[in-house]
Amino acid sequence: MTDQTIGPGKTVTLHFAIRLEDGQLVDSNFDAQPATFTVGDGNLLEGFEQSLFGLAPGTEETLTISPEKGFGQHNPANIQRMPRSQFKDMDLEPGLVVSFQEPGGELPGIVSSFDDQVVYVDFNHPLAGKTLLFDVKILRVE
Repeated sequence: MTDQTIGPGKTVTLHFAIRLEDGQLVDSNFDAQPATFTVGDGNLLEGFEQSLFGLAPGTEETLTISPEKGFGQHNPANIQRMPRSQFKDMDLEPGLVVSFQEPGGELPGIVSSFDDQVVYVDFNHPLAGKTLLFDVKILRVE
């Protein structure tokens, strides 16, 4: 690795896009200000950071991020069964994002199914279990 390539402790300025394998865009800053982060500062998941190691300014690439290096595998244990009474007066539908107050702050969950008695809420990250395509254009490495 030279001084101009991405590695631990380097500050990187880049444009990026995250897409699903079917091409659906999840996030992008190609039409906005570039992002700057320092490798290891926690702003980018470690698997995304490691995929950038060795890249230099001017590099444009599409990197494949496996679920293990991205948001993890979908974990069935993260689907919670809750009494319908906790959702008074809520107009429930599958896919609805609901925030729950936890000791550490708010925790979002996605309603996966429900009936008159029970609501199943999925607390997995929405991108868990998905292979992601990470388009990058490296602008600066310092």
